[in-house]
Amino acid sequence: MAIKSFHPPQRILMGPGPSDVSPRVLAAMARPTIGHLDPVFVTMMDEMKALLKYAFKTENELTMPVSAPGSAGMETCFVNLVEPSDKVIVCQNGVFGGRMKENVERCGGIAVMVQDDWGRAVDPQKLEDALKANPDARIVAFVHAETSTGALSDAKTLVEIAHQHNCLAIVDAVTSLGGSPLKVDEWMIDAIYSGTQKCLSCTPGLSPVSFSTRALEKIKSRKSPVQSWFMDLNLVMGYWGGAAKRAYHHTAPINSLYGLHEALVILQEEGLENSWARHQKNHLALRAGLEAMGLNFIVPVTERLPQLNAISIPDGVDEAAVRNILLNDYHLEIGAGLGAMAGKVWRIGLMGHASNPRNILVCLAALDDALGRAKAPVKRGVAVDAAQKVLAG
Repeated sequence: MAIKSFHPPQRILMGPGPSDVSPRVLAAMARPTIGHLDPVFVTMMDEMKALLKYAFKTENELTMPVSAPGSAGMETCFVNLVEPSDKVIVCQNGVFGGRMKENVERCGGIAVMVQDDWGRAVDPQKLEDALKANPDARIVAFVHAETSTGALSDAKTLVEIAHQHNCLAIVDAVTSLGGSPLKVDEWMIDAIYSGTQKCLSCTPGLSPVSFSTRALEKIKSRKSPVQSWFMDLNLVMGYWGGAAKRAYHHTAPINSLYGLHEALVILQEEGLENSWARHQKNHLALRAGLEAMGLNFIVPVTERLPQLNAISIPDGVDEAAVRNILLNDYHLEIGAGLGAMAGKVWRIGLMGHASNPRNILVCLAALDDALGRAKAPVKRGVAVDAAQKVLAG
């Protein structure tokens, strides 16, 4: 058959990612492709490194985007820092801590798991106890913002504990970068990775990372070669390093990098702290509407991630049918539960460009309708008014 050009429908993306992409980012990605070693492109790379340092609040020289999604950013951190027989304390309070464990084991390391309930932040005391019980541990790894549950952990405290036990700290900031307070240098984070498709509102396919001097010292002093050629920072640094002359490593995703550059310019224009405040205020408005309906969050208030709202599904409701109504009738996407949360929660994202009052009100009105059709035990006709009161405040 004759296949025609693909034209996707216009959606409102309020799931766990990707988030809505700014029209400015889409326009930037449509600009002419040039060579990845073109002097003009190299200048843009230097600007992007500076913009990423701003977003991460760091002066780390090795701050750059990996040419692949956030999962590759995670692998970049682990394959460079974990050597065979290294003991790594992995804190798990959701799906993505489990992926850290897999990375450790594939690197030949030994993963010691610190388990917390899904929907709760990582418990610093449990980490302290695990490090005391494993004095030969070399690395601590945890998720700052657990996308599967909407829980936000105290990264500053967890990194302090890791350093007290002479461990490096690897941090997953896929959902927190640009949306929640994150201070790489002040918190002394050693290795951190994120994604472009969440609060930065760029397309998926790039993973910003940053490595401290301490982390680079460990990478340069490895006894064994990095198991991944593509992610070996000893090689990648030749392309993303500070020297004016760049060594060819791989063909960078040029137009995607245009998009990330524009997304970071937008973040700089708004101001990082203003972006954090916007995500928090919009979360409070959405929360007011959801709670007015009678829907409950699974994460305690003090551990809650503003940009990823996980709510319990009311008894007797077909959760997939509700999501289908939202998608088909309102062109609105929210997320289902992952792993142990599958079938138990919806995940509503308020990330980046999608974190705005219009989306909040559309989402609440659409949920009101869909839950009404599902005969769910919720209060009808109150959510939008409750949210508007917060937005007006």
